[in-house]
Amino acid sequence: QLQLVESGGGLVQPGGSLRLSCAASGFSLGFYVIAWFRQAIGKEREGISCIDSLGSTNYATSVKGRFTISRDNAKNTVYLHMNSLKPEDTAIYYCAVRRDYGMGLESGDYSYWGQGTQVTVSS
Repeated sequence: QLQLVESGGGLVQPGGSLRLSCAASGFSLGFYVIAWFRQAIGKEREGISCIDSLGSTNYATSVKGRFTISRDNAKNTVYLHMNSLKPEDTAIYYCAVRRDYGMGLESGDYSYWGQGTQVTVSS
């Protein structure tokens, strides 16, 4: 059974850092484009970053320069390193597997989703 499990969320002060993990089971995520999305209360789901099997990456403007996506195929895990966090980064963060090999960040292009992990940036 294909499964994605996010972890690493929590409460952090503005300017702080967190590392989110997306662990896969039932398949090898090394062959796929994996993305991180987030959804804040009252807002639409936003694609923020993706990484392909060769390590190429794409970032939304809102997180470029602050967030870094990486993957460890041996651990079957994708990470999202988040620095310089702002209150507006508060959201539930999800990882997802893309159906094809494009590098866009539209949620409709992604099939399997994790359950999400809450990130709260507040003093």
